[in-house]
Amino acid sequence: MASKTSSYYQKRYRERLRQQGFVKREIWIPPESTKAIKDCEMALREGITPIIPKVERKKRMSQQDNWTTLSLFEALKEAEPVKESEIEVELVEGADPTLLLTMNEYGDLPIYVSVSGSQIIVDSLLWPVAAVKDTAEFNMMLLRTHKLFPLSTFGISTGPDGKEYYEIFGSLSSGSIFESVLFEIETLADMAIQAVEAYHGDLNLAA
Repeated sequence: MASKTSSYYQKRYRERLRQQGFVKREIWIPPESTKAIKDCEMALREGITPIIPKVERKKRMSQQDNWTTLSLFEALKEAEPVKESEIEVELVEGADPTLLLTMNEYGDLPIYVSVSGSQIIVDSLLWPVAAVKDTAEFNMMLLRTHKLFPLSTFGISTGPDGKEYYEIFGSLSSGSIFESVLFEIETLADMAIQAVEAYHGDLNLAA
């Protein structure tokens, strides 16, 4: 099956929401308020004005105080977004196991998560390097503008099909609280969608 770029998932996500009559609004919140905001968003979509009480949330880490890919997989399986089918999580076995997260709320966008030593890496593939006609010019443009995407940066990596892709990624400490990890995942998904939207007109794609 042919690999799909983030523009495909971005288009599905936008069209799905626009067909329901919704508009996008961007807000900034502390990581621990992510669930409350998601609840508010879903209530507003149903025409309900929510009253969300402040709830103290347990800050979970791995039993060893640092996450591994396996311990993070087990924690994510119990997370509310996964239980509510907003996110699907799969363990990809290998020499260096990786988590594949399907972000159902973002048009089924795939996000990859791995733990390497003291870092957790969260990334998403954007578009094939071979699809860009003038990579030098495009790379310069990325370097000048990447700071517009907080908590993330751009790079080039090899995709599952063996081809090189531009990627957007973020990282945080493997000792981070679980809420911060979940926030990074959701933020990276949003940044991937925004990056496709922002740069699609500048890609100068090859035929």
